[in-house]
Amino acid sequence: MARFYLPPAAWHSQAQLEEEESRHCAQVLRHAAGDTITVFDGCGRSATATLLDVRKNTVSLEIGDVLFHPSPGPTLLLAQAVPKGKTMEWIIEKAVELGVAHIVPLVTRHTVVKYDAQEAIKKAQKWQKVALEACKQSGQYWMPIVEPPVDGRDFLAQERDGGKIIASLAPGAQPLRRVIEALPASEQVTAMIGPEGDFSSEETQLALDAGYQPASLGDLVLRSETAALFTLSALRFYFC
Repeated sequence: MARFYLPPAAWHSQAQLEEEESRHCAQVLRHAAGDTITVFDGCGRSATATLLDVRKNTVSLEIGDVLFHPSPGPTLLLAQAVPKGKTMEWIIEKAVELGVAHIVPLVTRHTVVKYDAQEAIKKAQKWQKVALEACKQSGQYWMPIVEPPVDGRDFLAQERDGGKIIASLAPGAQPLRRVIEALPASEQVTAMIGPEGDFSSEETQLALDAGYQPASLGDLVLRSETAALFTLSALRFYFC
């Protein structure tokens, strides 16, 4: 059954899909009045809904019995240095499929791309749409949050609870498995993934000072996107 996003503010017994979701429902999937779909609000609620009126850009529906799906724990936060091209979109898509709840794109010393304030907002909006589509495709009920790109030093200056990991090529980094096993019991785990060439020595030291545990991903040097999926997959495997 097709799944559609219905924001919490629009969640009523009789509701209306947003324009983009309406177009997808009416024009791409060619649903008609009387058809049944699934809606979710990104905050754990889902329901079967019956379509009442289907037009080109407007779809109204009636919501049936509502189910609540608890958030899987712990909450995974990915702080990812932004790579070149469209690779960040791929990282976001796969991270969402692996159950990440929060994504913070980082601009670090070795990242090639840089953003001004307006560009950062536009990028976040585009990436949020990628996250939504991945959420729908993978059957998730909790909408991941994608923030605008932020300077890595500013990110590290923020107080953050829970377990904290930084993938690192620096000497002294412990195997990822050992780092994960030593994480404190908490409701959140933050994983920092650097750019090609890794974090700078200053950024690594700031992370260590902030309580991040340096984790080695093995003898092979991984691309940034591979490192992200490697780390998230290991976390999901451990906590599932």
